[in-house]
Amino acid sequence: MSFYTRHTWRWVILLICLSLAFVGLLARFVQLTVIDRSFLLKQGDARSQRIIERPALRGMITDRDKYPLAITTRVSSIWVDPQKFVVSDNNLKALSTLLGDSRAVLQARLKANNSKEFVYLKRHISPQLAQKVMALNLPGVHSLHEYRRYYPEADVTAQLIGFTNIDNRGQEGMELAYNQSLEGTPGKEKVSKDGVGHVVALLGIVRTEEPGKELVLSIDHRIQYLAYRYLADAVTQVDAVAGSVIVLDVKTGEVLAMANVPSYNPNQTVNPRSDSLRNRCVTDVFEPGSTTKAFSLANVLAQGKYTPDSLVDTNPGWMVLNGHVVRDPEGNDGVINMTTVLVKSSNVGTAKLTLTTPPNSLWELLHKVGYGQLTGSGFPGEVKGSLPLHKWSDFTLATLSFGYGLSTTPLQVANAYATIARGGIKMPVSLVKLDHPPQGERVMDAKIAGQIKLMLEAVVDQAAVKAQVPGYRVLGKTGTVRMLASSGKGYDEKRHIAFFAGAAPASDPRLVVMVVLQEPKKGYYSAQILAPVFSQIMGGALRVLDIAPDKVDNKDKYL
Repeated sequence: MSFYTRHTWRWVILLICLSLAFVGLLARFVQLTVIDRSFLLKQGDARSQRIIERPALRGMITDRDKYPLAITTRVSSIWVDPQKFVVSDNNLKALSTLLGDSRAVLQARLKANNSKEFVYLKRHISPQLAQKVMALNLPGVHSLHEYRRYYPEADVTAQLIGFTNIDNRGQEGMELAYNQSLEGTPGKEKVSKDGVGHVVALLGIVRTEEPGKELVLSIDHRIQYLAYRYLADAVTQVDAVAGSVIVLDVKTGEVLAMANVPSYNPNQTVNPRSDSLRNRCVTDVFEPGSTTKAFSLANVLAQGKYTPDSLVDTNPGWMVLNGHVVRDPEGNDGVINMTTVLVKSSNVGTAKLTLTTPPNSLWELLHKVGYGQLTGSGFPGEVKGSLPLHKWSDFTLATLSFGYGLSTTPLQVANAYATIARGGIKMPVSLVKLDHPPQGERVMDAKIAGQIKLMLEAVVDQAAVKAQVPGYRVLGKTGTVRMLASSGKGYDEKRHIAFFAGAAPASDPRLVVMVVLQEPKKGYYSAQILAPVFSQIMGGALRVLDIAPDKVDNKDKYL
């Protein structure tokens, strides 16, 4: 075979191979663009298209007049894909400068999560700062839009409103109680991402987000503010461990103010173990002491044997029951009428009168006005206290009559006094604004409730004079109890709880105010340290609501 023939065959073989390769490529092209086109498009979309969540706007919480107490603001968060981020001194320094975390912290976080594809670097920063971070164009670094809760009244409403966590879910207070309706429903959106995870196209809404519903509370932010400030001043003045205050609308059962000291700022990082988180108005229990005497004497009057002017002999100022001594706080008051028993807060007089009634009758009345039961507020963590039913000895019945042997919350006492104030009708407590007052339940005869109101007015006129409010008739009762000893046996003579519950205007009560101070160190008699606080809060609230004065002489017009 000649050289020319061999050379020709080589070209032929090469041409055949090239032709076969071209045919193969052409066949593959047809397969990819025609036969398998839809399959490949689906596979490509599966690798580039994603469904991302669109957070819903959390519903606003407002006071009864739509003043904002909790609002939502838009923020940004920075996250990183550690598998795509280049860990270098320059990159870490750039992030550290903007985000405020040290390079060592950032590097440790990336190292600990190097097998993941999503790690937060910084949550809830301003959109402007997020833009600066994204302008660095660092591989694997991304931003996303989120929402953050803001509380305009801060510490004034902290325990009542509560707060949300970093994912905007309610953790305490009304934020927790109504979380489901407040948080709404997140939306979903289809997007296309490039090879480094950046969104390059918005492909459409899969599900539109539904914003949370607005929550309108019964609170009046003006009354809430003055109640908190006067309470805070009182806690400081008497060096108390804590204090609580409640303002109730007598006509509806709505809570117009509920404040606690010490408090905290929910706009800052919150320590979940902090003692200041607790809403003491509904979680703390105490023996209600002398505030119970109003109900003890109402029970006595209900038996039909006595009137407010009936006399009782308290000589010699003490008595022995089942081997225990019952004493009066002011010594021997002698022979006094029932109204003076309440004015003097006589333990002996209250006990003697109560021992003339059927043993279970006082327990039944206290149960009817709400002791030992939830108030209906719906607040998370509310406790019902305790109202034990005994085989009553003279001593246990006597101690119950002046407020020992049971435990109540401040809200229970406030609601019980509201029952007296509205003429013996009990209503549930509400922390949300009501369109119509609820149907009440009569638990005390109207005439007896009227008599007790006059007796409680005499307490303010004669004993707790610092509780008086200029221009208004006021009714109320002091109370001071010793705290249980840390050993669990007996009472600690150095630790007290003082409280004052009252209502005004006495002729047609509109408001009940309940104030509590725990462990005051500079005096503990309620008439001295709490009556002035009550007067300030009640007076301020009456002015805010523009309730007309009723300082008139005919005190018995509502009997």
